[in-house]
Amino acid sequence: MTESTTTETVQSIIAELKDKPGALLPLLHGIQDALGYIPENSVPAIAGGLNLSRAEVHGVISFYHYFRDTPAGKHTVHLCRAESCQSMGSNALEAHVKNTLGIDYHETTADGLFSLEPVYCLGNCACSPAMQIGEEIYGRVSAESFDEIINDLGVEA
Repeated sequence: MTESTTTETVQSIIAELKDKPGALLPLLHGIQDALGYIPENSVPAIAGGLNLSRAEVHGVISFYHYFRDTPAGKHTVHLCRAESCQSMGSNALEAHVKNTLGIDYHETTADGLFSLEPVYCLGNCACSPAMQIGEEIYGRVSAESFDEIINDLGVEA
């Protein structure tokens, strides 16, 4: 998507939603749904369209883990960081995932295939440690099973 197309998309969503009560969150969701992320250079337009400060808009984007300010990879790996998963070895799994992918949380691999995001409960506590890739939730994830899952996605770990 070109920069002008991105700008047009953002402007269209602002125009469509700016008069809605509590428009900021629906507007941010609309932009992220359309583009896959909320471009940093769209913050001034959003702020102007809603008569908010740039800091207010940025604060909401950075507060909610759902919103991204960079494009996501083809596959987003969500690693559970809740207490149950931590007690069942998610710290070792986290280290393996970061090492295997070569990225940290909130980053995307150079080839654009994977993004890594922390989550604070996938509701799969009985099968800790847990992770989610796309719509699929995985339980009792080990370094070996992570590598198998990545390989099943067509990528060598």
